[in-house]
Amino acid sequence: MPYWRLSAFYLFYFAILGAMVPYWTVFLRGRGMSALEIGQLMAVGTLTRILAPWVSAWVGDRMPRRIVVVRLAAALMTVVFCGMFVARGFWQVALITAAFGFFWNAALPQFEIVTLRHLDSVGNRYGRIRLWGSVGFIGVVLGGGWLLEQSGLETLLLVLLATMVGTFVSSLLVPDRVGAPAVHARASLRGALRNPAALGFLAAAFLMQASHGPYYGFYSILLEDLGYTRSMIGALWALGVVAEVAMFLALARLLPRLGASRVFLLSLLFAAVRWLVIGHGAASLGWLVPAQILHAATFGAFHVAALAQVQRFFPAALQGRGQALYSGLCMGGGGALGGVASGFLWDSAGPTRVFELAAAAALVAGLLWQWLNRLSPDDSTAAAR
Repeated sequence: MPYWRLSAFYLFYFAILGAMVPYWTVFLRGRGMSALEIGQLMAVGTLTRILAPWVSAWVGDRMPRRIVVVRLAAALMTVVFCGMFVARGFWQVALITAAFGFFWNAALPQFEIVTLRHLDSVGNRYGRIRLWGSVGFIGVVLGGGWLLEQSGLETLLLVLLATMVGTFVSSLLVPDRVGAPAVHARASLRGALRNPAALGFLAAAFLMQASHGPYYGFYSILLEDLGYTRSMIGALWALGVVAEVAMFLALARLLPRLGASRVFLLSLLFAAVRWLVIGHGAASLGWLVPAQILHAATFGAFHVAALAQVQRFFPAALQGRGQALYSGLCMGGGGALGGVASGFLWDSAGPTRVFELAAAAALVAGLLWQWLNRLSPDDSTAAAR
């Protein structure tokens, strides 16, 4: 198993996220964008997560070497992003965001399949590889806050370009696990979606990602408005990802004991608690620190448990399309809805109310999953999965 080569891709890919998530909205505001425009730009990037995974899945399912799709997407992502250095105004930034976001979001779902083919399961070893993505995120978050304070917000573009080049180079080093093309999977996908638990999983994941809209879009802005320095903001983001790494390691024992379905449910309920704590206690580090530690559940545990559900409901030849549904419809569509709604309500309703709505979305997701998962035809074995 090419452990370090797989890990290197995750390290650089999520280092991009480490630069984007805490600092991109601050960068956009520095370029004169309003809260509504920032929400729309975040939604543009997130909407590409709906289309891109389906396109890459369609291509990947029709060729035996999925890693070629990953390499092409990583190369085009890097080239397109160079336009951001000269882009000015909302529409130019939106166009480049859409193009860059398409190729960025096309790469990861196919690479996840490549990784799982090397591992043959989603179990303990996946978490140990995926944690290197968290390491990349932490490194850029911590270094990025200090660098932006020293050199200015425009330096963020150079950091992003460097991480994209690293993503492309690392993709060239990863061997593929050749599999048979899966062009026959369409009818079986319709059959898989007749399972109420499969629909419950997709709906819950959609709502969960929507609930993250104010966090990914406006958390840094909220903290900056409350007087936190950019270094402190970066440290809080990094704390959440350190907790995420610890969770990836702990899941080796937690998953066999609790089962992926219960871990998935718990992550939804912890998300509701986390958004309420941030919404009402952001002015105090005493509340923010435990809220960030809950990132271990709301991202780390959620993602691993969600991938286990993808394998449960969309096995074998359906993995490409199942992964596209999860990445595109749930992560992309849910994230876009959450981003636009947050941008629309941020100034009028206020941060506290927006985070309360996010908590409500996560709670509804948990109740929906608990109900529909019980209706699964294979419910007798669901708890062990």
